[in-house]
Amino acid sequence: MQKVYTKIESIVGNVITVKADGVRNSDLAEISGASGTSLARVIKLDHDLVSLEVFSGSQGISTSDKVRFLGRPMKVSFSDNLLGRIFDGAGRPRDNGPTLEENMITIGGPSVNPSKRIMAKNMIRTGIPMIDMFNSLVESQKLPIFSVSGEPYNQLLARIAMQAEVDIIILGGMGLKYDDYLYFKDTLEKSGALSHTIMFIHTASDPTVECTLVPDLSLAVAEQFALQGKKVLVLLSDMTNFCDALKETAITMEQVPSNRGYPGDLYSALASRYEKAVDFEGAGSVTILAVTTMPGDDVTHPVPDNTGYITEGQYYLRNGWIEPFGSLSRLKQNVNKDTREDHRALMDGMIKLYSQYKDSLEKKSMGFMMSDWDEKLLKYGALFESRLMDLSVNIPLEEALDEGWKILSECFEPNETLLKSDLIEKYWPK
Repeated sequence: MQKVYTKIESIVGNVITVKADGVRNSDLAEISGASGTSLARVIKLDHDLVSLEVFSGSQGISTSDKVRFLGRPMKVSFSDNLLGRIFDGAGRPRDNGPTLEENMITIGGPSVNPSKRIMAKNMIRTGIPMIDMFNSLVESQKLPIFSVSGEPYNQLLARIAMQAEVDIIILGGMGLKYDDYLYFKDTLEKSGALSHTIMFIHTASDPTVECTLVPDLSLAVAEQFALQGKKVLVLLSDMTNFCDALKETAITMEQVPSNRGYPGDLYSALASRYEKAVDFEGAGSVTILAVTTMPGDDVTHPVPDNTGYITEGQYYLRNGWIEPFGSLSRLKQNVNKDTREDHRALMDGMIKLYSQYKDSLEKKSMGFMMSDWDEKLLKYGALFESRLMDLSVNIPLEEALDEGWKILSECFEPNETLLKSDLIEKYWPK
């Protein structure tokens, strides 16, 4: 029989403290009182003092409320019935659908043993040239999208959710504005992509505690689908909000702060989530693409700084497009050697020319005299930005490669591109 504790020692923010025994870290508890019943999770053990984080917030809870520990960590339902459904940060239905309690699985478990992983070798096509052609997304990869507030990163995630060639999309929203939540919902519904999508959404008006649960819910479900042989893409937005929620809890718990007030285990908290990306031998895969907003566009901010040590490169979203400089998918060489023979050479050649275009643009802005070569570069840069960099462009990889050759042929002579003569002979537009 489970004990019921009738005295709460303290209430600070969303954290309550109870004297109890036989309790484990991350166990769930029910708090019952005049305002109803709330769920809470054990976040700290100090001898017989147990600290719990209340999911719905501590408002309405009194020190005489009853606390009953459930003896198990938080779980989420797992089955094909999740597809097309929208849940909140505590796993409750947000779409007015039925509550699912079948085949419950524990969230927040350990990452996969490295000996059970295989080398990432399969490309995930998105229809976005700046990803497919220049920084290919690879199965089992973990990549952040570094950006700032105001950039269309949620629109980019929605595009990827609609177009990525995967079996299942899991979208985890943290601290989303309600408009952004509705945008995701409406866009995926209209495109038909919601049928193979599962959404765990925490909005800015929801309890802070639930924000910290979204990545664990998303990745626990993704891992189970991957074990069934599915190719799963997890899209998370925004990991900075997730870290800010951890920071708020750490301050409430009076933990010794680290850099800019974030908890000292910020790196471990991020790594334990990102390391869930995996390609299972003989089964499916989990790929993670997560937005990380940089306050003040500061890449040395603790959240992007720690993220960069964990992930395999990054995409920089600036001025409405994915920057070719700074953006890097470190695993792209595992796949772009097998797509088309001209892929790697054309990618390198076009970026070199675009770099020269940037230099010519700077010369022009400073009033220097433009040479014929500068004029060619200026024409090339404008075409490159409008026909390949623009995120509204939606074409398969092969068409993007052909478009790259067309842009080169409209601006340069074949020998000026410095590409191999055998590739020019085969792919240069006649």
